[in-house]
Amino acid sequence: MASRETCRTELRSAVRHLSDRGLYSASKWAAEQLMGIEQDPSKHPPSHTRFQRGSSSIRRRFRTATTADSSATPSAGVSYVTTPSLMGAEEYDYDMMDSDFYLLAKSYFDCREYRRAAHVLRDQTSKKAVFLRCYALYLAGEKRKEEEMIELEGPLGKSEAVNRELVSLERELSTLRKNGTIDPFGLYVYGLVLKEKGSENLARSVLVESVNNYPWNWSAWSELQTLCTTIEALNSLNLNNHWMKDFFLASAYQELRMHTESLAKYEYLQGTFTFSNYIQAQIAKAQYNLREFEQVEVIFEELLRNDPYRIEDMDMYSNVLYAKECFSALSYLAHRVFLTDKYRPESCCIVGNYYSLKGQHEKSVTYFRRALKLNKNYLSAWTLMGHEYVEMKNTSAAVDAYRRAVDINPCDYRAWYGLGQAYEMMGMPFYALHYFKKSVFLQPNDSRLWIAMAQCYETEQLHMLEEAIKCYERAADCNDSEAIALHQLAKLHSELGRTEEAAFYYKKDLERMEAEEREGPNMVEALMFLAQHCKTQKKFDEAEVYCTRLLDYTGPEKETAKSLLRGIRYARDVEHFPP
Repeated sequence: MASRETCRTELRSAVRHLSDRGLYSASKWAAEQLMGIEQDPSKHPPSHTRFQRGSSSIRRRFRTATTADSSATPSAGVSYVTTPSLMGAEEYDYDMMDSDFYLLAKSYFDCREYRRAAHVLRDQTSKKAVFLRCYALYLAGEKRKEEEMIELEGPLGKSEAVNRELVSLERELSTLRKNGTIDPFGLYVYGLVLKEKGSENLARSVLVESVNNYPWNWSAWSELQTLCTTIEALNSLNLNNHWMKDFFLASAYQELRMHTESLAKYEYLQGTFTFSNYIQAQIAKAQYNLREFEQVEVIFEELLRNDPYRIEDMDMYSNVLYAKECFSALSYLAHRVFLTDKYRPESCCIVGNYYSLKGQHEKSVTYFRRALKLNKNYLSAWTLMGHEYVEMKNTSAAVDAYRRAVDINPCDYRAWYGLGQAYEMMGMPFYALHYFKKSVFLQPNDSRLWIAMAQCYETEQLHMLEEAIKCYERAADCNDSEAIALHQLAKLHSELGRTEEAAFYYKKDLERMEAEEREGPNMVEALMFLAQHCKTQKKFDEAEVYCTRLLDYTGPEKETAKSLLRGIRYARDVEHFPP
């Protein structure tokens, strides 16, 4: 990792360059990382460091042991390449007249008058002007495409609208690249165009060229990440060893479900970007995917204390509160984001989750639909809306919503799982099994998915009990928090006449219920089976213990326990005094 001062200098320049080109998301990201670098208190008065206060304990918890000085040489002998030059090239220096044209075009661009901006720059040949003209045309095409999608949309918003500027842009940018007269920002636009046209391999090459020449454009890294859907594709990239590569790899690992590797990368980056809220949110995302909800909740509470008007990633926080059934906390979060910006997709999803937790599913669907009107490709809204339709027993609508989710991201295991649930509700277990298998392939450490697949195997149409047992065993190995797997394993082994295996799993289930201080029919069933099994095996002392515990219950199990105890005493008498 480069020194803190180097990162700070590079990011300051990057914020200006990115803003000047209308790449506002990338500029915002760079500015947030700039503020995430810890200031030296000896050089800066307290007023300059107050943005960075408030969460040192949380950050210490997730930092690695080796965070002494970020200026140290990178571990394992990694040498970082020389930082590409920011200034001095023709595209950054203009004569006064060129600059005036660019200022006017940029003003139109900032007002979202993209075609006017492109028109002003039609005769300008500097690389900076060519970039802004091409980028403005691309955005004008996207804007028109969105308008056509609204005008011509089919069922669930499906439309065949396309960006009509792609063909001319591809022709021009391809020529510029061949002539060597294109800058890294122009390559970024060229990568966008190629990706939109479906030329993924060439888009990858072009975006790699862009980030190698100008590594601070996070938007280019993000587009490149969407094209790396396998670890093989990621490893094939020929990337320079700039410190921005670590941010990219951490994010890519997360999308490829390599959560442990992603966490390790982010913890390493925290050595330099100690106060980065972005890194904190990404760590929370990784912990969320590992289902460590307690830690996720702590991180998000800290994020909101430091950045009270933050909306990004807060929909994930609402999912955690929903899973934990925290009514008051979710209500407070929904109220907070609604007052901050109610027309953000994340805000609508949070409010939708709130109404879902209250059982008002129709109202919940209304807010998920509102989120999708704001962003048709908002994955969470499609998946969550599918869940709501399942709750409302509207399986056809649920299937449509889940299919839209997997169209957007085929790696979304929740949508595949939802499709499995919907087809199971429709009594089509073969279809359900197909989708459960897809979900479990994408998320093999989630016990709920293995349990769903096992229950599918148990249905009358399939009745593949051996396969169900294998699935329950995997669920038990994946920390089955709902304690379903052990009980089902015991029942299935008992059903197949394997009493020893059944007794083993009933004992494990009983131990777990005792540790968690649970009561209920599962405990009665376990005690009953173990009492009868031990009596059959002539383990009379153990059988008596289980029967004695059954006497504490008031139902028919109490009479059964009394009968078993009489049988045990009789068997003992016969054993000691044979006739």
